[in-house]
Amino acid sequence: MSQKILNKPKYCATLKIITFYFKRHFNYTKQNKMSIDIGGMRIKYKDKNETFLEKHLVSKEPFGQFKAWFEEACSRKEILEPNAMCLATVSKSGFPSARFVLCKGYGKDGFKFFTNYESRKAKEMCENPNVAATFYWEVLNRSVRIEGCVEKLTDEECTTYFHSRPVPSQIAACVSHQSMPIESRDVLCDRESVLEAEYMIPGKEIPRPKHWGGYIIRPKAVEFWQGQRDRLHDRIKFRQSAEGDTIDGKLLHEGEDGWVYERLSP
Repeated sequence: MSQKILNKPKYCATLKIITFYFKRHFNYTKQNKMSIDIGGMRIKYKDKNETFLEKHLVSKEPFGQFKAWFEEACSRKEILEPNAMCLATVSKSGFPSARFVLCKGYGKDGFKFFTNYESRKAKEMCENPNVAATFYWEVLNRSVRIEGCVEKLTDEECTTYFHSRPVPSQIAACVSHQSMPIESRDVLCDRESVLEAEYMIPGKEIPRPKHWGGYIIRPKAVEFWQGQRDRLHDRIKFRQSAEGDTIDGKLLHEGEDGWVYERLSP
């Protein structure tokens, strides 16, 4: 095509349109290339001779099995906080949120943790008591996932645990109105200084603030996961038995204390 034709108005307009779309596509492609590809990141999990089979269960209910895995996690120095669990909550409008909290007790009654009653998670648990929690112990290639409902602990239990904490931690619980915006860290430090002057005295007890306390997760399902090198991970899930369950010993197995368990595909 000659330069003379290209200079005609309609061809100039066409070239401008082509140039516009080319630049837009180029910029889009360029932006996409700027995203970081981490698809190749992977680690080697356990080998095929270290599978987690039904015969390896130390208990036919989830709490005994959790105790065995948790104690093993506690024995590993590389795991600094084996009691850290990711707690997921959902608001009444359906928006999920997750954060790590520390499990402060467990048993057949459930899993306990403490927090601020004015926090986002507390407000969401008030609106919707259904939660999930996950423990992950990377060194062991294991995780435990819990589904259930939360209930508040008694005032007596909350107060007893509150006073078992180090005094600086008690003061911090009084100082912070969790999840509320503040101008700067200095605001917290100033509040802390006031309470330190009042309560950092041997024998003087700090009252537990009403906005601080504990919860217990009453599990309805507990899944035990162990990673395998070939990605055929082991998953054994305990759940409370339900009406209509067919316990055939193949897909669904009878457990103890009203629990059943099954193997899930990875």
